[in-house]
Amino acid sequence: MSTNRRSFIKKSIIGTGLLTGANLLGYEAYAHEDNFKSSKISLNDGDIILFQGDSITDVGRDRNNRNANETAALGRGYALLAASELLNKYAAKNLKIYNTGISGNRVPDLQKRWAEDTLAIKPNVLSILIGVNDFWRTIDRGAKTTVEEYKSQYQQLLQETLQKLPNVRLIIGEPFAVKGVGHITDAWYPKFLAYQETARDIAKEFNAILLPYQKIFDNAQKSAPGAYWAADGVHPTLAGAQLMAAAWMDCIK
Repeated sequence: MSTNRRSFIKKSIIGTGLLTGANLLGYEAYAHEDNFKSSKISLNDGDIILFQGDSITDVGRDRNNRNANETAALGRGYALLAASELLNKYAAKNLKIYNTGISGNRVPDLQKRWAEDTLAIKPNVLSILIGVNDFWRTIDRGAKTTVEEYKSQYQQLLQETLQKLPNVRLIIGEPFAVKGVGHITDAWYPKFLAYQETARDIAKEFNAILLPYQKIFDNAQKSAPGAYWAADGVHPTLAGAQLMAAAWMDCIK
C-alpha cells in the first residue's frame, strides 16, 4: 500500500446531544485516548458518501433501489438519520448518499460484493461498520473463523479500496454490544473484545476516523437502560440509531 498517496484524517472524538440536549459524549471524554487526532471531514461539492456494513446499517433498506438520497434505499437506521441531516445541513453541496449494508454480513461477505457495492459507487467518504457477525457466528452457528482472519480480511479489503480509490476518506465504526441485554451473554466475553480492539487497530493503521461505538453505548446507559438503546443487545432501537447518527455527524465539519 502506498504511503505517500495522501494523508488521511485520523479520528473524530464524538460529541452528541440527545433527548435531553445534554452532551453525552463531549470531545474531552476521549481526546486523550489512543493517540488519535481530533480532525473532522470537510465535505466538498458533489461528494459521494457510502454507508457499508451489516444489519445495523441495512435496517430493511430496499436492496433493489440503487438510487442516491432516497428513503427506501437508505433503510430505517442510523444511515438514514445521518443522511437526512447531511442533506439538510449541506443542501448546497449536491451530495449523493448511498447505503449498501446487508444484514448478516461479515468481512468475507463484503469482500465478495465489494467491487459492485463499494468500488463501483466511487465514494469520497466511506463509512464501514462490520465485525459483530464475524464474532457472533462463532457463538450461534459454530463458525470456525478467528479474530486473526477478521483482521487480515479487513486489511485486504481496505488495501484494495485505497488502491482503487486513493483519495477516499474513511470512517470505521467499532463493533459494539450491550452486555446483559438480549443476545449478549457472558459467552461473548472476553473474546468479542479482541474484535473491537482489532477494529480500532485497523482504524489507526489506515488513518481512518474511528467511531468508538462501544463507549458511546456504554455512556448512554447513564441516561437509560441498555435495552432502551438496543433492544436485543445488538440492533439499535430508534433512540440507539439516533445516538449513532449524532456521533457519525460529529465526524463532519
